[in-house]
This record gives sequence, structure tokens and C-alpha cells, in this order.
Amino acid sequence: MANADPNVFDAALELPVESRAELANKLLASLNEGEEQDEAEVIAAWADEAIRRSEAARRGEIETIAGDEVFRDQPSGKKQ
Repeated sequence: MANADPNVFDAALELPVESRAELANKLLASLNEGEEQDEAEVIAAWADEAIRRSEAARRGEIETIAGDEVFRDQPSGKKQ
């Protein structure tokens, strides 16, 4: 990042949250140019991951936490 202008970073940090998120998405997408995955591939990959995790939980290989417990342990004590 030696060539990066620090003013660009400062300006980006001054943007509203929604604009920063949009900028971040565009920057991330630019890193993958030429390696585009279509939406169906991405959805299929996430579905495979969900199945893998579900099967691991059924086999007792990973610890699960009930949703109510997760939300109860939030610092605010409220569901988000």
C-alpha cells in the first residue's frame, strides 16, 4: 500500500455507513475481477456449508448454543 493516498482512506472513513459499505463491496468485487462466480455457485457453496455444519452438529462434533441463550448473553441483554 505504499502508493495509496492516505487522504483517500481518511475521506472514505468520513462517509456515512451505507456509503462505506457500498465502497467496501465495490473494492472487494474489484479484487475478484476475472474470477467471477455466478450467484448460483455462491448459493450452492453456502448451502453445502450449511449442510456440513448441520451434519457436524448432529454427530456432536461441534457445540451448539440455543438462540435464546445467544441473545441473552448479548451485552445489551436485548435481542438485536
